[in-house]
Amino acid sequence: MRDITVLEMGTFITGPAAGMLLADMGARVIKVERPDGGDPFRAYRGTLYAPHFQTYNRNKQSITLDTRQPEDLEAFDALVRTADVFIQNFRPGVAERLGVSAERLREINPRLIYCSISGFGPDGPECDRPAFDTVAQAASGFLRLLVNPEHPRVVGPAIADSLTGFYAAYGVLSALYERERVGEGRLVETSMFEAMCHFNLDDFTHLFSAGQVMGPHSRPHVSQSYVFACSDGEWIALHMSSPPKFWENLAAALGQPDLLARPEFESRDARIAHYEQVVDQLAPLFATHPRDWWTERLAEHEVPHSAVLNSNEVICTPQAQHLGLVVEGDGPHGPFRTIRSPVSFDGQHDDTVLAPPTLGQHNAEILSGINKRPADAQK
Repeated sequence: MRDITVLEMGTFITGPAAGMLLADMGARVIKVERPDGGDPFRAYRGTLYAPHFQTYNRNKQSITLDTRQPEDLEAFDALVRTADVFIQNFRPGVAERLGVSAERLREINPRLIYCSISGFGPDGPECDRPAFDTVAQAASGFLRLLVNPEHPRVVGPAIADSLTGFYAAYGVLSALYERERVGEGRLVETSMFEAMCHFNLDDFTHLFSAGQVMGPHSRPHVSQSYVFACSDGEWIALHMSSPPKFWENLAAALGQPDLLARPEFESRDARIAHYEQVVDQLAPLFATHPRDWWTERLAEHEVPHSAVLNSNEVICTPQAQHLGLVVEGDGPHGPFRTIRSPVSFDGQHDDTVLAPPTLGQHNAEILSGINKRPADAQK
């Protein structure tokens, strides 16, 4: 994708995540930001280089333009004429107010792939609802599958935001492929609500096929997944799935040869039906040894498991180091480290990375190329 140019007017996560995915694949991504602070995700304790911003803005360039100003809009239009993709994640109506609507930009460049990401879709009775990650998770039925009903709390990372960015990039790639055949661009649209409903497909399939509304324990019960505390207070996770051999191996690893003879363990259906009793019997056994002891023991018996690791532990594992998951580049405040793209081509992965740009870092380089007076880079 090194001959593809993307203009991104993304803020927070969904738009920037889509741009980052395309940048990771080699596209030139120019992040168009407001001069007065840029992407709001930049702000952090008086700086404009927050960890949140860094997460979704690597491998990009940054320029500052206020498209409400005629001179800046003229410069922006010059970029549109030669761009391949435009990405925005404004609420409905904002793009029109900024002069960057799909209709206007595609008139300037009919080959442009215009990607619009919204919260609840471009129209309809709820299109103007403000949407953030938790809102989209809840509205799509997904959050209900994560929350402990006995102690309801929002948990985990921004799943809806990042996944919507994935779906947007997926749509853009499809449109780019089609453009190679027909020569014209497309309006690609997705929303956080639609993306999370699709990601929650298993829940809806059970509803349509079996009339079953899934709950937070439905999948772990059926997949026979568990987390146990070890004697050192660390956790270990098991995913036992369906093959009986995994349970036979677990019985051997636990030193419990009669385990599968017990009524609640004797079959997959029994273990699903008596999930809590299974947990009650296994938990004290795992509490007898530290986590590392169990990982070695379960590995010897080929039981599907993993230590429940934190991020620092993950990057120190032999497998992560063998795969070169951590990549590093020069950043404005020292080395910038991140996790590389998970995709390899012909056994090769890209182990280089450009640090997220400072605000307006590439004004001179980009704007001078279209014969516009470069604005002062803001850092």
